[in-house]
Amino acid sequence: MRSIRLRILAILAVLVIAGVGAWQLLPSDGAKDDPVTVGTTDAVTSLDPAGAYDAGSWAMYSNVYQSLMTFKSGAIVPEPDAAESCGFIGGKLQTYQCKLRDDLTFSNGRKMTAEDVKYSFERMLKIKTDVGPSVLYPSLKNVVADGRTITFNLSSRDATFPQKLATGSGSIVDRDEYPDGELRTGNSVSGSGPYMLKSYQPGVKAELVPNPKYKGALSKTGGPVNIRYYEQSDELLAAWKSGRVDVTHRQLPPSTLAELNPGDVDQRITEADSAEIRNLVFNVRDGSPLADKRVRQAIASIIDRAPLVTDIYKGTVEPLYSLIPQGYIGHSTPFFDEYPAPDLKRAKKLMQEAGVQLPLPITFAYRSGDAYTTETAEIKRQLNAGGLFKVTTKPVEWTAFQKGYAAGKYDMYAVGWLPDYPDPDTFSQPLVGRDSSLHNGYSSKKMDQLISDTLQFSDRSRTAADFKELQKLVGEDVPLVPLWQKKDYVVAKPDVSGSQYLSDGTGIWRLWELGWI
Repeated sequence: MRSIRLRILAILAVLVIAGVGAWQLLPSDGAKDDPVTVGTTDAVTSLDPAGAYDAGSWAMYSNVYQSLMTFKSGAIVPEPDAAESCGFIGGKLQTYQCKLRDDLTFSNGRKMTAEDVKYSFERMLKIKTDVGPSVLYPSLKNVVADGRTITFNLSSRDATFPQKLATGSGSIVDRDEYPDGELRTGNSVSGSGPYMLKSYQPGVKAELVPNPKYKGALSKTGGPVNIRYYEQSDELLAAWKSGRVDVTHRQLPPSTLAELNPGDVDQRITEADSAEIRNLVFNVRDGSPLADKRVRQAIASIIDRAPLVTDIYKGTVEPLYSLIPQGYIGHSTPFFDEYPAPDLKRAKKLMQEAGVQLPLPITFAYRSGDAYTTETAEIKRQLNAGGLFKVTTKPVEWTAFQKGYAAGKYDMYAVGWLPDYPDPDTFSQPLVGRDSSLHNGYSSKKMDQLISDTLQFSDRSRTAADFKELQKLVGEDVPLVPLWQKKDYVVAKPDVSGSQYLSDGTGIWRLWELGWI
């Protein structure tokens, strides 16, 4: 498992000047009680947890909904939240059982029961949206509710099941408020998390207030928080400079991040070791220009990560040569081993063997946005330069982009990925497994078997060899090309506390930790 490490680059100075007493560190009678305003470029695509599997939506879910399990900051083992207790029974890692707390209520006042938990999972699997989280549960056969006991029966061993329950996919909804078989519409939420959604304007803002009825793993809930959503990084930067937001997270422009000064007393900077990655994904369905493995290998032979790292992202990312990033069990470098440097001669040979007409036309779609535009232009330049490809780029709004690649509309597309939980499995099944979230048509019995093999052991150190073999297969089949891995940055005003908890590698946005000093 990954060891979560945070490096706080800037903290408040310790007052050592004579005559400055400890009273200055305590809030005065006039302490601020205004909401802390957080700015982000992550978008919420759905308030219904059955309908989204993206960073912006899951950040919201971790605050307004509750799951049976959760992660404490920096932890790699989940603990009960909505549950009183949880654990595998029978010794085969195929039956997982939880006992629900008896003091939980939804924000509308209705008492939560085990039937709500059962309904939440069955509903999510039934709706099975193309951009939803059902891909995380390929082995979940059924859910049984009996009194306060919930039993999950699996078709095969899955040592990571407790961790999956702690993600946004495990959000528990009110069965009276969320329709069976379809997503809930509107801008309201009925959850039991530490916050209630006071108001929501899609793509603009969300107002969160503490939930006085919350019961669970948290010993306290925080103060009110407002979230402001921005489509472009430059817009977020302008809001930060003008003082309209108190905290920024995901994502200021790369040039701004590269110039952050840890010694600047006007802001607090948290730089976190992150496992956020970005992949160039190929549509491998029959009829796609990239259906032939040799064509995809040719692209892998051409891609040069250095200009992306240096010119586009200004050193805020590192080149990535594997599906599983650095810091996780099983990390290896198959794409460096097989494609150590751009090799146009090799790419031409592969294209000739594939027997395709040159230059091969490719539609390259990407989420519209400033950094992604320059990244895409650089990849297009590299692929077109040798005369083997004729790449046409297509910027698409985020929600439409997700639906488009799920429907197989694009030949190639770039997608970022954040870990759902601190285990290498979060980079395997959802990305290259059967019915993956990337929806690129890739299917491999050998891959599915390797993924199954990695789920056999509670001692995750025993999975390293299988994960390395899995990554080697990705390097051979090339359903995607890893591009980069980045660090995560949170920038806050000096009088805001707790901003470092917004990023710790567990996928949970801990807004309740924010407050005024």
